[in-house]
Amino acid sequence: MDINAQQVNGICTLQMEGELTIYHGQQIRDGLIEHLAANNEVELNLSGITEMDTAGFQLLLAAKREGIRLGKVVRFVSHSQATLDVIDLYSMAAQFGDPLLISARQ
Repeated sequence: MDINAQQVNGICTLQMEGELTIYHGQQIRDGLIEHLAANNEVELNLSGITEMDTAGFQLLLAAKREGIRLGKVVRFVSHSQATLDVIDLYSMAAQFGDPLLISARQ
């Protein structure tokens, strides 16, 4: 799992690439905590997520909750099909509060 950070107009954008799974949980958690502590607004681009399991889903949920607790903005954008599938499985789209662009399946 790679997380590439970029600052644009005061927003920390995190481009996540690879598997958002239990096998990378500690690495992802540490990176998210670090970026949340240092920024008032964090945007996670999920377009590069190739696989997500329950642990990865829980990390995203925890990031949202931690952002709320700290009074910071945490936003998810460009959801990959892997992330959409898990969010749909748990019927949690409304919980995240981020717009989801759902393309037609082939």
